[in-house]
Amino acid sequence: MSLVDKLAVVTGAASGIGAATAAKLAEAGALVIVADIQADAGESRAATLRAAGRKAQFVRVDMTDAASIAAFAADVQARFGTPDVLVNGAGWGTTHPFWEGSPELWDKIIALNFVGPMRLAKAFILAMIERGRGGGGGNGGGRIINIASDAGRVGSLGETVYSGAKGGLIAFTKSLAREVARYGIGVNCVCPGPTDTPLMAAVPEKVTEALKKAIPMRRLGRPEEVADAVLFFAGDGAGYVTGQVLSVSGGLTMAG
Repeated sequence: MSLVDKLAVVTGAASGIGAATAAKLAEAGALVIVADIQADAGESRAATLRAAGRKAQFVRVDMTDAASIAAFAADVQARFGTPDVLVNGAGWGTTHPFWEGSPELWDKIIALNFVGPMRLAKAFILAMIERGRGGGGGNGGGRIINIASDAGRVGSLGETVYSGAKGGLIAFTKSLAREVARYGIGVNCVCPGPTDTPLMAAVPEKVTEALKKAIPMRRLGRPEEVADAVLFFAGDGAGYVTGQVLSVSGGLTMAG
């Protein structure tokens, strides 16, 4: 697969699934914008990719802040152009009973996992539509890939608001796909199951072991395996695929 001369924006790219996704897209030849709130980690990730002969630049963004998202999109557009691939990879949540969460925590979770991706998609979508207009159903408009979670498909104990936000992102993916398909823009969603990321490292070991036993493949996923699904949706092989949700969960969830 070749993404040579393509521009890819990946949020949450300083670590975990986002970092693995940035690496996969860069390996395919894209210029990758490593977008994250963590400046030091993001700069380091972009430098690591460049040291490996890839093309990458770091641009900071706070996906919970509307002004930051707007400024980020304007900066990327001015310096690099309209993204060919936009990956909404930033995400975060906590595990606790629903009634123990505060409205302030709910707002943060919803902003990062749902509203932020919507804002970023809107910031780029008109330029993507203009590029794809008149393409007769081709792929000229670009690709938007949202990284949600299987929690948004089937629910997750102790992650009720997070599950709701990710469920919203899944529905947003499908609806946006219908709106922009005529402009040659594909919009799809990847739903990781339990994955070996820094966020998972904070989960108690007994919970992690229980998850492994519940997963038919008997192990956690690797960030690179989720990134492979993103790479598929970004490439020519997914030219006739839009509005789809792909779980990468080792068989833990098999939702229809």
